Amino acid sequence: MNRYFILIVAVLLLSSCQKRYELVTMDTVAVQLEKDTYAVGDTVRFLISGNPDNMVFWSGVPGHVYEYRNRTFTEGNVLSLNFKSYSQYGQVDQTNLKVLVSNDFTGIYDSANIRSATWNDITDRAVLSSGADQTPSGEISLDDFASANKPIAIAFRYVTSVVKPATTQNRWVLRSFDLNSTNADGDVSLLASMSTAGWTSRSFAGTSSNWAISSSQLITTRNFAELDDDWVITRQFNPNKVSPDRGVAIKNISENLSEYTAVYDRPGVFRVTFVVTNANVKSQVSAIKEFDLHITPTQQ
Repeated sequence: MNRYFILIVAVLLLSSCQKRYELVTMDTVAVQLEKDTYAVGDTVRFLISGNPDNMVFWSGVPGHVYEYRNRTFTEGNVLSLNFKSYSQYGQVDQTNLKVLVSNDFTGIYDSANIRSATWNDITDRAVLSSGADQTPSGEISLDDFASANKPIAIAFRYVTSVVKPATTQNRWVLRSFDLNSTNADGDVSLLASMSTAGWTSRSFAGTSSNWAISSSQLITTRNFAELDDDWVITRQFNPNKVSPDRGVAIKNISENLSEYTAVYDRPGVFRVTFVVTNANVKSQVSAIKEFDLHITPTQQ
């Protein structure tokens, strides 16, 4: 008798455990738009039913596109550089400052690796100071170096061919540095500024002088006793590297959510995605709810 009683209890317990860990299917979950067209600045209302455990919202705007959740690089970004220069002291000499770009620099800042890299001279793309401070270089296109998934490094080289006295030798001051990447949607990302470019200086001639580096500027040191060949080089950048897009967690198991609202600040057609999940310690089930949202320009 006891044996049969124990067997019945075991079956009941097993059945109870199975029900305990049984997940509600996603068929009960629905997300709907109150309407499918809104204007820029309107409050977009998403209606939610079924009470899933967790929800993640992907708005479809750049940086929050579900399709790009695993993307780490893209192609077709527009790469540009601008800086401000000052030819200070002595006589203006625009021949002793070079602007260089490399796609094959190893990232090792010793003499052998710097010398063995292919450095492309793009000085003629820039406007250099002719004696005025804060001279803008103009927007310098580097698209020809933005090859898919290839890093670049940028260098400024101060090289003299004649030893000059203090009354005639100039020095260079670079007041700003901005390296920008613009994607197909027109969104601009700052890859590096003067303070974040990760500068390293190396002197190949006139080793008693070199570039002075600070968070706000780069300055060459004049050398009145010997010829100079001084380099200052950025860290490497991949102009096409991107961070994976991210969704926004809008609900967890402790919350009830019957609607969610968002505001779009640009017109367009956006692929909106909700990832809904029910989970317990044994398993989980997920589903994707997607639809197109039309955002029109604000009415004038």
